[in-house]
Amino acid sequence: MNTRERFLALMSFESGQRTMLWEMGYWTSTLERWYEEGLPRHYGIPKGLLSGDGIRAEAIGWLYTEPYDRDVHQHFGMDEAMRRIPINNLFYPRFEVEVLEEHADWTLIRDSDGVTKRQLNDRGSLPDFVSWPVHSREDWERLKAERLQPTLEGRLPRNWHQLLAEFRQRDYPLAIGGSVGFFGTPRALMGPEGLLTGYYDDPELVKDVVDDLADFWIALYGQVLDQVDADLGLIWEDMSYKGGSLISPATFRRFMMPAYQKLTGFWRERGVRMVWVDTDGDCSGLIPLLMEGGVTGVYPMEVRAGMDVTRVRRAFPRLQIMGGIDKTQIAAGPKAIDEELEAKVPFMLRQGGFIPYVDHYVHPEVSLADFSYYRRRLAEMADSA
Repeated sequence: MNTRERFLALMSFESGQRTMLWEMGYWTSTLERWYEEGLPRHYGIPKGLLSGDGIRAEAIGWLYTEPYDRDVHQHFGMDEAMRRIPINNLFYPRFEVEVLEEHADWTLIRDSDGVTKRQLNDRGSLPDFVSWPVHSREDWERLKAERLQPTLEGRLPRNWHQLLAEFRQRDYPLAIGGSVGFFGTPRALMGPEGLLTGYYDDPELVKDVVDDLADFWIALYGQVLDQVDADLGLIWEDMSYKGGSLISPATFRRFMMPAYQKLTGFWRERGVRMVWVDTDGDCSGLIPLLMEGGVTGVYPMEVRAGMDVTRVRRAFPRLQIMGGIDKTQIAAGPKAIDEELEAKVPFMLRQGGFIPYVDHYVHPEVSLADFSYYRRRLAEMADSA
């Protein structure tokens, strides 16, 4: 049984299937530490990445066009990684990066997503976001006309035909979508405050933005699915924090539910049976709505935000669950690792539809020795189950 076959059987809750040996990703500073501690450096860290940048691992989907890990993957004998179809599913053309002001300590720039931000000249610091590309209906209509036309021209890599041939013969899961969603993308267009107040101050604009995005992605993805099938669809939201959802269930139902049902319904019609949502924080209150909207799986189930995968499984027996292993416990040594894994993994593996991994990117407080112990224990549990 190859990786794709095992993945599809596991996500169908078939009994007797070993779970996937995957992780979500690592911070660059984590890999820098591990190389110093003895991780073999065959490929190294892609050039240009900062310590706070992330590197994808198997579960989030390698894109070919973005940095992904190969050294950890190879050293720990992970399963073949999921792949994502590498399509630009937002702006084309991108905004031209423009320096608006230069000062001794900081620079004001407009980035390739049209966001204006004040960046300290110390590159390791986080920027101060100043404005976003959509403030009015006129902004939205202009943005759609100029940068959100559902054409594949300029949105696919140059080696697309080579990738198509590989995808059609694949032995790994292939995903479509990702990096965009019906809360995450409007927030990136309007800014957090602009979106959250817009639900009340200009609901028709927000509703149109969400509906137009659904139509845009359906038109775009349809052209890709005419050329190759996909195993799952991905939606990115990050619409929760440690205290719960950033929006109410009523807001989700009014503004997002129709778009979710439209996109997931389209995917099902095209043979894409699984839809996963990536949202950090405590998303427990949104899970029933996501499932009603056609979502079949949620990740990464952040433990420190209150997400307990055993509790979620008991409440939602057929929800596909990924992640859920407390990153802080992996840094605390073998005893804490054993307690964390024993409390969750055997029960979850018996239920099926579960892929255990750290509940976000592995942070640099985790030593290579502790990560090695954690992966060894997790592999033993997977094999015994």
